[in-house]
Amino acid sequence: MGQNLVLLNKLHDREARLWYARACIEHGWSRSILDLQIERRVHERQGKAVTNFALTLPPSDSDMAAQIFKDPYLFDMIGTADPRREAEVEQALMTHVETFLLELGAGFAFLGRQVPLEVGDSDFRVDLLFYHVRLHAYVVVELKATAFKPEYAGKMNFYLSAVDDLMKSEHDNPSIGLLLCKSKDRFQVEYALRGIAKPIGVANWETTLVEKLPKELEGSLPTIEQIEAEFMPEARKRR
Repeated sequence: MGQNLVLLNKLHDREARLWYARACIEHGWSRSILDLQIERRVHERQGKAVTNFALTLPPSDSDMAAQIFKDPYLFDMIGTADPRREAEVEQALMTHVETFLLELGAGFAFLGRQVPLEVGDSDFRVDLLFYHVRLHAYVVVELKATAFKPEYAGKMNFYLSAVDDLMKSEHDNPSIGLLLCKSKDRFQVEYALRGIAKPIGVANWETTLVEKLPKELEGSLPTIEQIEAEFMPEARKRR
C-alpha cells in the first residue's frame, strides 16, 4: 500500500505517524493527498483555532467542532503576493476552490460566496458560506486581510443570528462562524468572544508556513525592503 510507504519514509515521529494513519483511514486519502498533508503539517495545525465552542455548543459537538478548525490556514494556492483587500483573497481562493476545500478539511460543502442576507430593510453579504455534513451546521467564513479586531466578533455574531433565522432548519445545529485574519492577539480574541452566545472560531491565514529563525539569527538577515533598495530600486519606487 503506497500510503504505508509514505508514512514510513516521511515520518519519524511515532505519534505523528499514527495521527496521519488514522486520518488516512477516516478520510480515504490517496497517496498523493497524504503526502501533501504531511508536507503541510496538518497535524500541527488541526484543532488550534481560538474558539468559544466549549461554552456555546453541546459537549458532543464542541469537541468535534474544535478539532475541525485549524490555525493557521495555509493559503499557498493564492501565491506569495500579500493581498491588501479581502476581495482579493476571496477571489484567489475561489480560483482554486478545490485546493481551498482540501485545506478546510473533510466535510465542508461549499454553498456560495457573497451570500446575501436580508435583515430588515438592508442587505448584507457573508464572504463564504459552507455546510458541514458531520456537524450538521452552516459555517460562515469571513476573510480579513488585516489583524483581528474585536468588532469582527460582533459582526460575525450578527451574521450567525441571521443565518440561523433565515436558513437553518429544525434539523440543523447552530451555525458556526470562522474568522480568518492575517494575525491575531489571543487575549483580544478571548475577550471579544467572551459573552457571545454564537459559536465562533478565529484563526490566522498564511501563504507559507515558514519556520521562525533562531533568536541568534534574528536581525542578522536583510529585510525585503533592504534587498529591494540594493538590487531592485525600481521595485521600491513602485511601493
